[in-house]
Amino acid sequence: MSIFLKRDILPKPSLSQDFNPYMIEFLQIALRLFRKNLSLVLAITAFAALVAYHTKEKDRTWAIYKADAESTSYASLSQINATNVRELQSAWTFTFSDMKPGSRAGNSECNPIIIDGVMYATSAKHLVYAVDAGTGRQIWTFDPFEGAEGGGVSRGVTYWEKDEDKRILVTGGDVLFALNAQTGQPIPTFGKEGKVSMNVGLRDDPETISVIPTSPGIVYQDLLIMGAEVSELYGAQPGYIRAYSCVTGKLEWTFHTIPLPGEPGYETWPKNAYKYAGGVNDWAGMSLDIKRGIVFLALGSPSYDFYGADRKGSNLYGNSVVALHAATGKYIWHYQLVHHDLWDYDLPAPPNLVTVQRDGKVVDAVAQVTKHGFVFVFNRETGEPLFPIEERKVPVSSIPGEDSWPTQPFPLKPKPFARQWMTEADLTHYTDAGRDSILKKFRSMRYEGLFTPPDLKGTLMLPGTRGGAEWGGAAYDPSTSVLFIKSNDSPEIQSMKKVDAEKEAKDLTVFEQGKTIYTTYCMACHGKDKNGDEPNYPSLIGLKNRMTREAALDKIKKGGGKMPAFASVVKGKEKGILAFLYEREQNSGKVTKMETGQTRAGADKYLNLTAYGHFRDPDGHPALRPPWGTLSAINLTTGEYVWQIPLGNNERLQAKDAPETGQEGSAGPIVTAGGLIFISGTNDKKLRAIDKRTGKILWETLLPGVANATACTYMHAGKQYVALSVGGSKENPSGSIMAFKLP
Repeated sequence: MSIFLKRDILPKPSLSQDFNPYMIEFLQIALRLFRKNLSLVLAITAFAALVAYHTKEKDRTWAIYKADAESTSYASLSQINATNVRELQSAWTFTFSDMKPGSRAGNSECNPIIIDGVMYATSAKHLVYAVDAGTGRQIWTFDPFEGAEGGGVSRGVTYWEKDEDKRILVTGGDVLFALNAQTGQPIPTFGKEGKVSMNVGLRDDPETISVIPTSPGIVYQDLLIMGAEVSELYGAQPGYIRAYSCVTGKLEWTFHTIPLPGEPGYETWPKNAYKYAGGVNDWAGMSLDIKRGIVFLALGSPSYDFYGADRKGSNLYGNSVVALHAATGKYIWHYQLVHHDLWDYDLPAPPNLVTVQRDGKVVDAVAQVTKHGFVFVFNRETGEPLFPIEERKVPVSSIPGEDSWPTQPFPLKPKPFARQWMTEADLTHYTDAGRDSILKKFRSMRYEGLFTPPDLKGTLMLPGTRGGAEWGGAAYDPSTSVLFIKSNDSPEIQSMKKVDAEKEAKDLTVFEQGKTIYTTYCMACHGKDKNGDEPNYPSLIGLKNRMTREAALDKIKKGGGKMPAFASVVKGKEKGILAFLYEREQNSGKVTKMETGQTRAGADKYLNLTAYGHFRDPDGHPALRPPWGTLSAINLTTGEYVWQIPLGNNERLQAKDAPETGQEGSAGPIVTAGGLIFISGTNDKKLRAIDKRTGKILWETLLPGVANATACTYMHAGKQYVALSVGGSKENPSGSIMAFKLP
């Protein structure tokens, strides 16, 4: 690891608690007055007043990912409000500088936190930065990879303090670090020289796996509670929830999301599934009721995502909201929102801890938004649904070996915030040829609405794996009990194919081995011909002209952006995947059999060859009529909608006199006491301020890149700021943090 300190602006530990640039400015004024022979008392008085002012200005408005432990994304700030937001202007820009010119533009998903005038954030390359929240000047930076290629997604950091011990807890790849918050130096007494391997303490050999957290953990007392991203393919790790000591890094407790023998939920799996089944992880983050000492998990689907013959059963705690005792990890309650998931309908965002009225009483509740477009609301203590939930029959799988679950839960309120059904009338018509193409495809597939299971014939999936809701989640306004949700309407096509068992059993050439790896693990995103699906999945055509073999292998092992780590997949097969990607088809001898991951002995394997791709016409136009992205306001006391608007606009595809098209986006909204929602994340590169009462856009600004990150807001030296991470561009691939304030 490496630390870079800006010595000219790094405050000494004592000064960092008592000074900021405004204090220094006032002190200079006082000294000038003194030099003009004014009273020394005047100078001392000015300084004392400044110290008192700064003490009051200590701000913890946005000290945690998504604002607070309850994941509300709410700030009780109103200096910027509906009457003056049109005056909002740039305050400062901090430019990341960790990517080389000409690199593919980075995409930071970080939600910065602010602790007493210092902002802490991570870049697209996973470097950690501390900057002055009032000026954007860098204080320090920390490189967890020591100059090597970083990987994975980082949505931010976690802060912990006890007396004068102040720490930043952050992951870099599969390693958890504890840093001195004032200097960025690793804490040597934490783990081994300031770091702990996240691969240790799971089911399999830590040398053969790579577990990379994407969202920050949450702190309860002296515990850091963590989830992680694991593979979604055959042979994945189980996504156990773990709590570490913030002081020592010691693993204090583990909750088995795939239960072991004797644990509740074990009966919902095959007898030995705990030995080979994976997934059921919390990659999206979690929420905490500090008063009750309850942590709430939002768990993902079991692996493999689209075929479950080797995991017959409902598969607890997959796709469940789970409540645990934060101090011990002991189970309290759960509610499963998708049984035996075959659609990758992970719970995509932390639960929102909310308060609603029921029968004249105030009820503390937890609300969970989903990829498939529902909001589920439960009593926080008991898990009892606050709106009725029906178990309805759903279509049954026809793939051999698959026992899809016959029913799924449907909440009666609120109504779905995303489209869950489409017909031929919903198909677009940009050209006659395009219309004919998507109509033919639509008619050729099996489609029976929501929960149509994957099929060898091909199936349509709406909402798709990108939601509905995404990882930005929802914002909650406690003054009105209104939940604000960004949603996507983006259908996908599932194309299932059986893995050739005979091919797996025979010896392959190095190139054939690499092609098999690509077909199994990469083709769903990057395409059969390696053309990709921009901007989400880059083309791999001509990879040899823009990336060295060493850099490509490092990226494959560590992951990056939307790509998970594949270290365990390619171990011992590095030559094969590189031979295929770099088009080296020379017969370099035979290799041993190629396996696509561990399953129950004798179980068939099927792969979704077109997972995560869009349903489009041959020209790349969306097959579904707009809107493709919306923002909704839902009153959680009544379950009724306040409003819903398209969010984002593709002017090229917008019909004359038609509403804006809406656009996909993963970033979430934030809401303030000033009556405003701030949200970015759409491909039109705009940050918007929206009237939370009406959904009317009051202000917007064009950013230099797509800001696929949730904003934050805070007070500093008497001014309210709104800030967010902005993705890279051709001119500046590293991206930046941009802050705005009133004049």
